[in-house]
Amino acid sequence: MTTTQKTPVENTADREIIITRTFDAPRELVWEAMTDARHVVNWWGPRGFSTTIEKMDFRVGGIWKLVMHGPDGANYPNEQVFQEIVKPERIVLAHSGRREGGPGVTSVKTWMFDAVESGKTKVTIRMVFSSATERDFVVKEFGAIEGGKQTLERLGEQLAKAICKPFVISREFSAPRELVWRAWTDREHLKHWFGPHGCAVTTANMDFRPGGTFHYATRTADGKEMWGKFFYREIVPPHKVVLINCFSDAAGGMIRHPFHAQWPLEMLHTTTLVERDGKTLLTIEWVPFNVTDEERRCFDGMREGMTQGWTGTFKQLEEYLKGQTFGARG
Repeated sequence: MTTTQKTPVENTADREIIITRTFDAPRELVWEAMTDARHVVNWWGPRGFSTTIEKMDFRVGGIWKLVMHGPDGANYPNEQVFQEIVKPERIVLAHSGRREGGPGVTSVKTWMFDAVESGKTKVTIRMVFSSATERDFVVKEFGAIEGGKQTLERLGEQLAKAICKPFVISREFSAPRELVWRAWTDREHLKHWFGPHGCAVTTANMDFRPGGTFHYATRTADGKEMWGKFFYREIVPPHKVVLINCFSDAAGGMIRHPFHAQWPLEMLHTTTLVERDGKTLLTIEWVPFNVTDEERRCFDGMREGMTQGWTGTFKQLEEYLKGQTFGARG
């Protein structure tokens, strides 16, 4: 009898990083978002980072060169070679990267795309380093685990925008960006104008930082009270705020819209402020997040109401910014 010798499987647990996330999007769409440079540039990197893609030759043997730009001004050149591409299941890359002026690190990355229930996709990213020391260096010096989680979180936000057309509304205010930013992000200012026209903020508890929350209550002219909550994801002063917005109860729990049962439970909310000639263009972008088809249809059917609501809110902010006491409270 012949005995077949099996090659032992190498244990790489002490020198690898594994990050997973399940997206509310079909596998083909996730694959496209992760392999087309036109999409990748919009989400690649942790919160606060931007990315310049110099080259992305998506084929076996092709080179992908990019530079990540950190919020502190540091640059992080990266180069990767595609070693294996099995559409739409798996990609293997040989990676090298560094902080500009610092030592380089290398790894082999494997991206796995698994179709799961109800049109969702599970992405698994596995990075294997040459040694445990190099793996620990990347985790400690570059925050690789948290950075990877934030990067996939940003991908989820881009996928939400690809699945449902965002609602976008802008307003130009006759005030410098620093003032508009303070009015938008400081609890003492925000409680004087926030909410639809005719509503008053009665409670406002804010922890303005990534990972923090804003829990508030508004009361209409006829005495109805509604609670809402923000979960801050990204803050780039004085330019951008990204958060998840939902209706809430008084205890801070997430609840359905009190008047529209099919309204999305979670909304991805992005605010951007651009200064030009002493004025500030403020843009709101709303898109449903982690939703069903029925909730998306409800969102699409409410676009006129969203326009009316935000127009009233902008009017209140405009009046507040004109107030002569604003600078004194700032």
